[in-house]
Amino acid sequence: MDLDKLFTETSPALLNKAAEEPRLNTSVDLARARDINITRDTYLEAETRGMTLSELLETDDYDPSAPESPLDAFERQLAARGIRVGGSSPLTVELFYRGAPALLPEFMLREIRRGQAMRPELAGLVGSSSRVVGNRYTPFDVDASATEKRWSLRPVGDGANIPAVLVTERLHSIDVPDYGLALKASYKALRHRTTTQFKVLLWYIGYRMQVDKLGLLVDVLINGDGNANPAQVINTSSSGTLAYADLVGFWAELHPFEMNTMICAKDKIKTILIMAEFKDPMAGFRFQSTGELVSPLGSMLVRSDEVAADRIIGFDKRFAAEEVITQPLTVEYDKIIEQKFEEAVISESIAYAKVIPDAAKILDSVWP
Repeated sequence: MDLDKLFTETSPALLNKAAEEPRLNTSVDLARARDINITRDTYLEAETRGMTLSELLETDDYDPSAPESPLDAFERQLAARGIRVGGSSPLTVELFYRGAPALLPEFMLREIRRGQAMRPELAGLVGSSSRVVGNRYTPFDVDASATEKRWSLRPVGDGANIPAVLVTERLHSIDVPDYGLALKASYKALRHRTTTQFKVLLWYIGYRMQVDKLGLLVDVLINGDGNANPAQVINTSSSGTLAYADLVGFWAELHPFEMNTMICAKDKIKTILIMAEFKDPMAGFRFQSTGELVSPLGSMLVRSDEVAADRIIGFDKRFAAEEVITQPLTVEYDKIIEQKFEEAVISESIAYAKVIPDAAKILDSVWP
């Protein structure tokens, strides 16, 4: 269903016409949503319970959504107050403030997350993403040395030692720092902007945050997480060149892991894309029609200019790294509700750690 159309159809003015248009009365029931008063205390309750406002509104104490509901609880809050955030006649930021200032922080948070979703590949580059307590995290240390670096099933005679995978904690824990971004914009600069214009700005903020987080992951894959576990570097056959045979050799070196992902800077991507071995007509058609990059040797090709121009990171995304979060994405709600919008802080506490160090290696094309 068209969400913007639904907002319009379920605005208070039209809902008063239920006798003339009965279907509007059954589209979305906003009675419970109207009885809820969102304040700073509501945000504080959500924060205390480790939830977003949207998640809190979905609890039984507030306005949980029925399975068939076309709007979630927060969207019903917008609709109950006649807040249109899209379509042909969206409200301005000023009218949003006048109608429901307490809803604006959550609106911003949701749109920033939509921007993050526009860079979806990051979520697919880590084996897991977990919420942890505290600002430090100690990763697993998986030691396969007792099994000659090879984990295998094999017959074990009476009294013989069973091959073991020793799992302990690493010597050094990692910091999970706070990353903050201050959105500095005067109320004067925003008041006459429509919510659709404002959304694009918020999308861009979320998008750029994902780009920066990809850079954090790249640093851990290359240099390790502080536990003396940098990636092994493999040289090309000739310094200054990158040939198809080098990629095949690199692919083979990652065994028994699968090299399903490669990250490199733009010049290396261009070099790979124009290799004769990858000039598949269908691959060219997909790239020209959708922008989808060729998948060399079955690997997803990801661009990050945080990687040195002469290097390629190859890894198995299922086992190489994990993401840990101590504080999910938040938006400073106090100042926004009070219309003191000169500097609203958007923050997140996140870090990356290696899981199996051997699951990531580096191919270096320029070496002494």
